[in-house]
Amino acid sequence: MHITFVGIGWEQLGVSLLSALAKEQGHEVDLVFSVSLFNDRCHLTHDFLSSAFDDTQSVLKEIERRRPDVLVFSPISGTYRWMLHVAKESKRSLPKVKIVFGGVHSTAVPDRVIANPEIDYVCVGEGDIAFLEILKAIDQGGQRNPIINTRFRLPDGNIIAGKQDGFIQDLDSLPIFDKTIWEDHMQYNETYITMGSRGCPYRCTFCFNSFFANLPQESSSGYVRYRSVDHLLYELKIAKKRYNFKLVEFFDDVFTLNKKWLKEFADKYKKEIGVSYQIFTHIKCIDEDVAKWLSGSGCRSAQIGVQSMDDEYKKRFLNRSETIYDVEKAIKFMDKYKIRAKFDHMFGLPLEPIEAQEKAKQFYDEYPPYRVQTYWVNLYPGTEMLSQCHKEGIITDEEIDRLEEGHNFDTFTRSNRLIDPDKLRTYKAYELIFKLMVNMPRSLRKKLNAQVIKKLPASICGALTFIVDLVCGLAKFDIDHTSYAKYYLYHMYRFVMNKLSIKVPGGTKILDNIEYGFYPPKYEKQILKEEQNQVLTEA
Repeated sequence: MHITFVGIGWEQLGVSLLSALAKEQGHEVDLVFSVSLFNDRCHLTHDFLSSAFDDTQSVLKEIERRRPDVLVFSPISGTYRWMLHVAKESKRSLPKVKIVFGGVHSTAVPDRVIANPEIDYVCVGEGDIAFLEILKAIDQGGQRNPIINTRFRLPDGNIIAGKQDGFIQDLDSLPIFDKTIWEDHMQYNETYITMGSRGCPYRCTFCFNSFFANLPQESSSGYVRYRSVDHLLYELKIAKKRYNFKLVEFFDDVFTLNKKWLKEFADKYKKEIGVSYQIFTHIKCIDEDVAKWLSGSGCRSAQIGVQSMDDEYKKRFLNRSETIYDVEKAIKFMDKYKIRAKFDHMFGLPLEPIEAQEKAKQFYDEYPPYRVQTYWVNLYPGTEMLSQCHKEGIITDEEIDRLEEGHNFDTFTRSNRLIDPDKLRTYKAYELIFKLMVNMPRSLRKKLNAQVIKKLPASICGALTFIVDLVCGLAKFDIDHTSYAKYYLYHMYRFVMNKLSIKVPGGTKILDNIEYGFYPPKYEKQILKEEQNQVLTEA
């Protein structure tokens, strides 16, 4: 069959893996992509510019031109309404196309998603096995028996829900990520993203892991799982030959959790790949050994969620047990081994004392990280924090309904309805201070005063925060900033050229068009043997 994935904003590794699985089954696979400039659901949002660069109609026309048999979407809450709109419009122009929804939002509220008549299948949780079963059912003209991790609609309108199965334990049995479908849109010559593991051992109340880990009906299914180091390096060797990237970014929830795996990785990565990389990890998973191994193997930075500096609040409302002392130890180890610490700090945390921001300022003054990355809390369906806010009367049943339908997911970042105006100005003042102070000498950091800065309008503080962060990042030649800027400039240029009917080369230059094998050779032999045994058994 012809399968088309629909992406928006940035590469989704889940889509990359499903593409590899589908190709291994002999299906034709491609991607239709919306850059979503100036509305990237993370860092940069501007209503007027996002409207001027809107490419939704181009996406719809491209889907209609390709006429796929199956159209696949993997939305988060921030992209759900857009993807649902594209699905509905595509169904009107291509009534025979089968539409599959998966991803975190679909997993959180599958019954709401499948209630849309345009959607034929909803995958809940990990979809590696379920997706292939869904494709098989479509290829055979329909399905009446349940499919694991899936909800689908029968012709009579009844919904069939399959068993919620355990998580795949052997990640080496899966192919490597298929990057080829993204090459026209991403810039892999700059940064290459991948993962060496799945799952997180922590259950922060604001994160999807607070419900995702509990999906299987069988409790014995392990949630944190690893690819072998050799399986991961096989992918990186292919990618390095093909793209010659400058940086690898590992999207694992906690890259340094398993010290035995990390030590093997550090030894082999330096010899076999030898390119700078950066990671995501947790405060409690940084000690001197870890910092030494990371530094020696080429790790240049570690992004760590600090979120709040109020230890009591974090323990009670965020389900996080690390303390300021733990943060201090971690940043000292990273400083010692020249690893740039990038701390994630949240604003708008429900019921957090405003004094927590001054505690954070005092800490960042004493132990300034390389960068403080600031985020505004959003309430997402399925998370424990949403339940907490409902219990405390912060959010109503009607508002939860809208969140589950994909509306107002950015309650804090855009409308700020849940934040008192005076508190909002205080937050905005501290956000600007945190961006400034890590780029200033200590003598000047001491002079930054939130009570003075909060007299500025919140909109002015927000604009200054963006400018300071961008200018300081570009001045440091930080690859996060330079790659982000190059990505935006390229796609803005491409958007204009497309309007003028001028073709622009893809975002990634292919340096070595080697055969893209999705499995390491030893795993290909193993899989072939298993397939042959299955054929003999069926015969």
